[in-house]
Amino acid sequence: KYILFLGFGVFLVWWSIHKMDEKNWEDCKNALKTARYWLFIPVFFILSASHVSRAIRWKILMKPMGYNPSLLNTFFAVMIGYLANLAIPRLGEVLKCTILGKYEKVPPEKLVGTIIIERAIDVISLGTVFVIALVTQAGVIGDFAKATINKYFLTDSKQGLMIKISLLVAVLVAIVVLIRFVSKKFGHNKIIHRLNNLFKGVVLGLSSVKNMENKKSFIFHSVFIWVCYAGGTYLGFFALRETAQLPVAAAFPVLAFASIGMIITPGGIGTYALFIMQVMSLYNIEEGIGFANGNLQWMAQFLIVLCVGFISLISLPYYNKGKLKLSGKDEEITAFKS
Repeated sequence: KYILFLGFGVFLVWWSIHKMDEKNWEDCKNALKTARYWLFIPVFFILSASHVSRAIRWKILMKPMGYNPSLLNTFFAVMIGYLANLAIPRLGEVLKCTILGKYEKVPPEKLVGTIIIERAIDVISLGTVFVIALVTQAGVIGDFAKATINKYFLTDSKQGLMIKISLLVAVLVAIVVLIRFVSKKFGHNKIIHRLNNLFKGVVLGLSSVKNMENKKSFIFHSVFIWVCYAGGTYLGFFALRETAQLPVAAAFPVLAFASIGMIITPGGIGTYALFIMQVMSLYNIEEGIGFANGNLQWMAQFLIVLCVGFISLISLPYYNKGKLKLSGKDEEITAFKS
């Protein structure tokens, strides 16, 4: 699956360049030569702030379960997760949980539920960005939005879509019933016992949103993350002289469709720049210029994850060096007493 979608992304890069006429391709190369690359610096800090905010929000979700990991370890876990996702999508979600499990003694199975909540909030946030884009820029992107959603998400008929949703719900219900039956019938089995603990941990993680103490802070950080995304996108317009005149409101449709590109291919390779090019063309920006801007914005995000992710990967063991030694001594004392 990963190879298929990575290949699709690489194909889209080739296809986007190949379908350009000579003038657009020259415009793209000239735009990249004269781009304001110094804007990577403020974008770096804006997007890094969003990652810090995401780490704080994750800590808020963990607190109702009785866990309070350090902010730095949580941030390291978030960035290493992003770095891993560049290689294999969704691997980062597993690594985030195991890293905090190792360095902060937070049971990974309990963190799975919090990851599901985070993804659900991100989907709601992306939906909100779409609504803002459609309300403020309906005359510009209305037809394009409808065609894109139909192409990538509603390829089936309404009847076929309803059947798929019904089957999905039925399968989920069947899985829950099966898990309960097996845990009661074979609860003494070691493997079943571990799976049962995993299921309980996920449920506990999901319930953390209900028992959250600081709901206002959670909402603030959820909004702040996407404000940073929108701000970084708008600032990216100024990387090229030809796109600097785009209105602030254009940042919302560009962000919304670029985010779809991030979902379709690993790290958004190919699709991120393609969607930005297509949205910018609705504002009468030539393909070559839009493609150049899309690649600059994708490159900025890629480099931030690459640099900060590697720094986090290197810093994590050093930051926790004393903590691991202390934890090892505590375990030795406990074993000796036993």
